[in-house]
Formats: sequence, structure tokens, C-alpha cells
Amino acid sequence: MAKITLSDLRHSYAARPIRDDDWALKHLDVEWRDGGAYALLGPSGCGKTTLLNIISGLLRPSHGRVLFDDRDVTDLPPDQRHIAQVFQFPVIYDTMTVGQNLAFPLRNRGVDEATVKARVAEIGEMLELSGMLDKRAKNLTADGKQKISLGRGLVREDVNVIMFDEPLTVIDPHLKWQLRSKLKELHQRVRRTMIYVTHDQTEALTFADQVVVMNMGEVVQIGTPVDLFERPQHTFVGHFIGSPGMNVVPCGIAGGQATVAGHTIPVANPVAAGDVRGRIEMGVRPEFIAFDPGGLPVDIVKVSDAGRFRIVDTRLGDHSVKVLVDEGTEIPADGARIVLRTDNTRLYADGWMIGAGRDAGRGDAGQGDVA
Repeated sequence: MAKITLSDLRHSYAARPIRDDDWALKHLDVEWRDGGAYALLGPSGCGKTTLLNIISGLLRPSHGRVLFDDRDVTDLPPDQRHIAQVFQFPVIYDTMTVGQNLAFPLRNRGVDEATVKARVAEIGEMLELSGMLDKRAKNLTADGKQKISLGRGLVREDVNVIMFDEPLTVIDPHLKWQLRSKLKELHQRVRRTMIYVTHDQTEALTFADQVVVMNMGEVVQIGTPVDLFERPQHTFVGHFIGSPGMNVVPCGIAGGQATVAGHTIPVANPVAAGDVRGRIEMGVRPEFIAFDPGGLPVDIVKVSDAGRFRIVDTRLGDHSVKVLVDEGTEIPADGARIVLRTDNTRLYADGWMIGAGRDAGRGDAGQGDVA
């Protein structure tokens, strides 16, 4: 296992990067503690796989360093970093049995047969593959083959980090939950450093202790699932995590509070108008808004049934505001008014939460502290 440090890391696929858009990774200073479970979460093209390849040694960064336990491994090839990687599509040997597949990484390194047999039995039991160790791998289902890929990473005891690149892409939806639960259970048992790359917020939030949210080559926030949901440091985090995402409404500032459509709305991070520049917005999640006779007047545009709750589209002046209410909650037919929970309503400038700073929620992913 290893603590992983990314120091002043940047990468471009262009020979001579000039513009900001030339950089696939723009600037990263991140530290992940030994034995943690992390997820890289973001849309396609945000730099997740590039970062994973740099950590594994498949790609050398244009600038900066990669350290394992404070040892610089930037120039080391993958085989000297002791990395295990599980890809989107299972990488196994169809002509071998399940047991032979699990044993292959050990035999390839000259491990004695007694140890090989013991480790294969142990990992087979962990992954619920004990009853099929003598079966040929080609006859297994996609989730069974992916378990073998995972097992080949777990079977080695010299692995610094196990990395997963969209590992559930080919798995049937009804089996994804089972494998996610198994991954979480395995991490708690073996305490290896694990990094899970995905664009699926459910996968990231259920697997990881700390989630690294990326957008356009940047890390915009590192935090626990609760941090990301309740205290998004950037409007992108508010949009990307949650369904529906956070309401983001253009606003002004008066007396330190937000002003929307002529109404003053208290916020958790009041600020003097002269202290900020750029595009000013107010952000609040639909879960933190409720109908209340003493609130702000809104027009109800649409009500959508989402099972256990309903999504109510309202208009506050010229602005759309979504409200999430439990099934059975009465929705006013006329004269609807809403209240926003102050401790979950915040001001943002050019996307970043005012008062937190651009580097808030980034840096030490072991503690979620500011770099």
C-alpha cells in the first residue's frame, strides 16, 4: 500500500501547449492517504483516465511529480510501481481456469506454489469464486470475469494501489449494486489504497470515502459524499451531483445577502458587495427548499412524480427554481410561497463558493483539507 502524492501535476497531449484548452490536466496538488478508498468522478473528457494513466506509469506527465510514500516514481515504468488495474472490459485468459487466472500474477513473479495455493484459496473465498476455481474462465458471465480481474489485483501482496477504470460498464444493471457492495466490503477487509474512476455519481458516492470531482482538467472539490452534497464548493459540483441538481440563480448582493427578483434571501456566507467580482449566483439544492406561507412568492410551472418524492418546477421572478417534496406533501394550488434553508443557501462568484477560495476542498484527500 502507499500514500500517493501528485505534486504540481499538469499534462498536455500537445507538443507545445499555449492555450488553457491545450492542457488535459491543468494543475493538481493532491495527496491521498495510504489505504483509502477514492473515486475520480466527472464527465467524459474531464481528465480522469489521463490522471489514472499517469499514476499507473502508462503516461509521463508534462510537468510535475508522482510520489508513492514520498518516493518519486514519475519516471518509473508500471511494473516497478506495483500497480494493479481493473479495466472496463475484463482482462482474463479464457483458456485458463478461474484458479489459474488468479494464480498467474504470482507464478509470473516466481512465488512458491504453497503460497500461490493459499492466496488463490483466500481470494477465491473473498470473491465468492471458491466453487468455480476449476472451471474455465470463458464460461463465466461478465460479472464473474470482472471478479477475476479484481482478484488478480488482490492476490498480490506487494500492490501499492488498485485502480478501477469504469469497471462496471459491461455489467448488467441489476448486478452492479452487488459488485459495488462487494468492492466496498473488500476494501474494508484488505485496506488497500483503491482509486475508482467513473462518470456515475452513484458508483462514486457508494464506493468512496473521499470523492475527487473533476471538470475540464481540474479538481474542483475533494470531499466525502456528505461534503459534496451539502457544501458544494463549485456550482459544477452542485449541478453534477444530485438528481435534480442544485438550483443556481443569478443574483445581486445587498447587506451581505442575496437579492433575487427584488427579494432579499439570507445565505450561509454573507459578503459585502464590494468584496467580490465576477458572475454572482446563489445556489441551493431542491431538497433544502420547502413550501411555507411566510416565504417568497412563486408560480408553479410543473409537478413531476419521481416515486417517493415529487419535483416541483417553480418561477421566482424570471428564474426557475426546483423544489423537492415528499410524496403526499400538499402543494399549494394558488399563492405558493417557498422558504430556502439559510445554512444550505450560498453565494458563488464565477462558479466558486464565496469565502471558501478556489482551493477549498482540494489537496489532502485523506482529510479533505485545503491545500
